[in-house]
Amino acid sequence: MGKSFCDLLRGLKPVILLLVVQAALAGVIIFYKLAVIDGMSMRVLIAYRFMFASACVIPLALILERESKSKLTRKVVFLGFLSGLFGGALAPNLFIASLSLTSATFASALGNLVPIATLILAVILRLERLGIRTLGGQAKLVGTFLSIGGAMVLTFYKGLEVNLWSTNINLAKNGGDHITNRKPAALGNQLLGSLLGLASSVSFGIWYIIMAKMGEKYPFMYSTTALLCITASIQATIYSIIAERNWSAWKLGWNIRLLSAVYTGTIGTTLTVVLMSWCVRLKGPLFVSIFNPLTLVYVAIVGSLILNERLTIGSILGSLMIILGVYVVLWGKAKEKKTPSAQQAPPAKHPKESEAVEVVIQDTNRSCDTSNAVSS
Repeated sequence: MGKSFCDLLRGLKPVILLLVVQAALAGVIIFYKLAVIDGMSMRVLIAYRFMFASACVIPLALILERESKSKLTRKVVFLGFLSGLFGGALAPNLFIASLSLTSATFASALGNLVPIATLILAVILRLERLGIRTLGGQAKLVGTFLSIGGAMVLTFYKGLEVNLWSTNINLAKNGGDHITNRKPAALGNQLLGSLLGLASSVSFGIWYIIMAKMGEKYPFMYSTTALLCITASIQATIYSIIAERNWSAWKLGWNIRLLSAVYTGTIGTTLTVVLMSWCVRLKGPLFVSIFNPLTLVYVAIVGSLILNERLTIGSILGSLMIILGVYVVLWGKAKEKKTPSAQQAPPAKHPKESEAVEVVIQDTNRSCDTSNAVSS
């Protein structure tokens, strides 16, 4: 009984860790919102985020993974550069650009396309087998679209307000209205913002694929995270210096700006990237990306608790759809894992030579045993 319970916990470890990751990323969104309310530039915050992340993860990599230096090749460094580019500097800044041209609601909805982009890229690169004719493959596809649909419902449909609790806490009372109360975007800006939002989702999908490839070549979680953070901090800082000519935007004090930079760098980047790298190496990029829409669920709950945001029928319905979609994908992955052992499929049509020899020897032994039995 104890052994089976331990096996169950071991199997659920990636799920539990990814739930923690999405909760931490929801905290990143909350701190982003509080920093913007305080007037902080988002480009500068992203640069500071990866600076603090680098300062946090580099000592861990040097202490815990000393042997990683000998296996650091040019290809690994190049993959680290691409990881920092697509997952660190490019994707968040594309999202911010999309946000500035459209609206928070529209940009968030486009951000929910990350699992779809990851699924398409993983299937094209043969990192994930869709298996549409199998029950597990169909469940993965249905669960992915169900999560995306739930995220869209949570974003676009409001419905009646539901007052489940009231904490009388509102951290965004001083100026949070300007984030959501915006004029409708012009048609040209809406189109450009949509393309930028789509590019952000594709960039995140590419980042998950790079993480999977990097984990195969360089299986050191802290060192890969350090490469990501170092390259992303350099790239994001260069972009911020070019885009932000006002040097006062870089000032940090003992306020929400410093707290946002520290949290998003240490918890929102170092912790989350390390855990996601481990899960990607264990379960694949699609499995990790399918948990992305859960961030909206956490944000809706936390926003109702500390930002005085109202829960609605749409947010509750969308959250339930997201949770159900994640559960369906997990069930599909478990079904795929059990199918080969349950069916005990015969060897492939073109087995290796060693496997073929082993089969011939076994057949020979059986025939000899039979002849001996007959002769006796």
